[in-house]
Amino acid sequence: MISVFIVDDHPVVVEGIRSLLINEEGIFWAGHALNAASCISYLEKITVDVILMDINLPDKSGIELCAEIKKNKPDIQILALSTLNQPSYIRKMIENGAGGYILKNADKEELLVAIKDVAAGKTHLCLEALEVVKHMYNSETGKPILTRREKEILILIAEGLTNAEMAEKLFVSQWTIDSHRKSIMTKLNTKNTAMLIKYAIENGLV
Repeated sequence: MISVFIVDDHPVVVEGIRSLLINEEGIFWAGHALNAASCISYLEKITVDVILMDINLPDKSGIELCAEIKKNKPDIQILALSTLNQPSYIRKMIENGAGGYILKNADKEELLVAIKDVAAGKTHLCLEALEVVKHMYNSETGKPILTRREKEILILIAEGLTNAEMAEKLFVSQWTIDSHRKSIMTKLNTKNTAMLIKYAIENGLV
């Protein structure tokens, strides 16, 4: 069962998403917040698996909120749900730890797939966001985009820490570390730890 929470300052959007998910098998509707402060307050008492997060919030941007949540509760997965498809927003959300980015014009099927993907530790980007990321990949650095957490874990892998040691150091589960490790290896197209470290060193990632 995946517990889902939404942060969006538009009640109509919240109700629309709730109506799509409330009776869906395997999904538990955990609630909603209309601003960042309410979201943080909620998470002080209850945790969830996935947060659907708007970027334009009245008291703090979703980009800032995403970074704050991933710092304090790294096991919570963030799925950006926005009307914005500008490269800067997409990149900042990913760099701050979001596991996915989809637009509010997505249909129910795409929303469900995105929720399940990020809950499993995978990255899910809608077609528009994927095109943006591909463009950024080709035109800016020529290197894959790693999230802040992935960069942190890559450094620890290079230092020789095991999954258990990294989990203890970062206060997360070994499952979370393993998911990040697999994501990093997929993004960098490496098949084992030796190849991963070699790539990281050669490309100045560590």
